[in-house]
Amino acid sequence: MNDSESIDLAAMLCSRLCHDMLSPVGALSNGLELLAMETDPEMRRSVIELLEQSSKTSTNKLKFFRLAFGAAGGFGDRVDVEEPKALIDALVADKDKIEVNWAIETANLAKPAVKVLLNFAQIAIDALVRGGSLDIGAEVRGKNCEIVVRATGSKIGFDENIGKALDGTLPHSELSSRTAAAHMIALLAEQAGGGLQYARTDETLVLGAVLPEAEGLIG
Repeated sequence: MNDSESIDLAAMLCSRLCHDMLSPVGALSNGLELLAMETDPEMRRSVIELLEQSSKTSTNKLKFFRLAFGAAGGFGDRVDVEEPKALIDALVADKDKIEVNWAIETANLAKPAVKVLLNFAQIAIDALVRGGSLDIGAEVRGKNCEIVVRATGSKIGFDENIGKALDGTLPHSELSSRTAAAHMIALLAEQAGGGLQYARTDETLVLGAVLPEAEGLIG
């Protein structure tokens, strides 16, 4: 990737972050305006509850994007699996009718694997447009980390360009803020010497990754 492509990718990731943050931050702004005008105690309590929910949603999304997109300097080379689990559970809490099932067989994951896991989860959650189940698994086997995220529901909404970004067949000229995250983790996997794959039916989306573990960081 050349400098121009790197700048484009960074800009698209920023656009995605801003798009996802606009709703909860906008709700905070609107709520504060209502609170300033409202005098009825019961209505003020309702507005405050909405403000608290919007604040919680904003915080959860920022924490998610910090680890999924950013350098996440507060973490070491490996991340306790409870961190991404908490972030994904928080994302799902804002969605209706999505049940998460966990099958992670290791106590910690390398930071690139965590980024792949989080972005897989985001893609899968977005695909469950009518709700369903989200199965998330990760295991360190030998010198590789294997990650599988499966979304199952009555309807799967999946942009084929995201799939092309995952498998590296989407031309850079066709990248957008919607596909930038998938492209980013495909680059991460490639640089690590691993790979991503996906499979989709009308009711299932399966996302998989195999990433080599850094020497001395297995377990």
